[in-house]
Amino acid sequence: MMQLLMAGLLLLSQPVTYPDCLIITRQGQTIATVNRTNFTTPSPFFPIIDDKKLKQLIHSLDQKIYQAPVNATISDQGSIVPERIGHRLNKDLFKDQFYRYFYGNGSTKIEAPELNIHPDIDSELLAHIRVRQIGHYVTHFNSGNKNRSHNISLAAEAINNQVIFPNETFSFNRSVGKRTKAKGYLRAKIIVKGEFAEDIGGGICQVSSTLYNAVDRAGLRIVERFSHSRHVPYVPPGRDATVSWYGPDFRFQNQYNQPILIRAKEYGGSLAVTLYSSDVINIQSRKIPNASTGLPAEIDKIVQIDRP
Repeated sequence: MMQLLMAGLLLLSQPVTYPDCLIITRQGQTIATVNRTNFTTPSPFFPIIDDKKLKQLIHSLDQKIYQAPVNATISDQGSIVPERIGHRLNKDLFKDQFYRYFYGNGSTKIEAPELNIHPDIDSELLAHIRVRQIGHYVTHFNSGNKNRSHNISLAAEAINNQVIFPNETFSFNRSVGKRTKAKGYLRAKIIVKGEFAEDIGGGICQVSSTLYNAVDRAGLRIVERFSHSRHVPYVPPGRDATVSWYGPDFRFQNQYNQPILIRAKEYGGSLAVTLYSSDVINIQSRKIPNASTGLPAEIDKIVQIDRP
């Protein structure tokens, strides 16, 4: 009796195997186990693969394996943070492996084949285009206005380390994205149809306006730019660039033959945007009036608005 019990325990301790199964692993860990009978379409002559189920399997594996690449960036301390290569399922190679399993015999174990996804911006490129300053602009704001300062910092972070390649057009709205509570934006003062109001994301137009002046100073081609419906205090008259998710955008094109790097940073009451490129770039800079170094007057009169 004891011998039978020991034999049973020994059998239970053995790895479980399934007949005619395909075991798919990644880095030695099983991520899927399938059986050819579940992928077979009835046929009077020979087995046929159910393409719909195979596509579903491939999609599921790709979701488990996919890792987005991460661009290289420059830290606040000025050092280059290296890029990270991403991964995805090599669908064509996996399909070949599945066909060999399906039309073969017995069980099979495979390592899921992967493709590397290289980031657009690597350390070598950043080192090449951080050499020469081609545009710079600074504006000021009341850091005591916490909500507005917070929004300015978020938007500046969104455009920081952006790289615009030759002939590429930069969109402020596309780069920053929709300004929502979920992204951390707060209610602050904005201008709507010539009136001061309060809404989510108030203050980010100072970021787009500071960027616009740095871009214009670098001689880049302005594609789209609109002024506010009334004067704003943080830039000289006519030097602002209003933006709204469902309205105006600020866009410019890099017509030069070298990539452009944007560096944007909020420094406790000051916002600096600096553009860099390689030392071989040939720019045609423009003379742009500087913003006042004084603290802009705060807007006191506001109108509450409601968003649907």
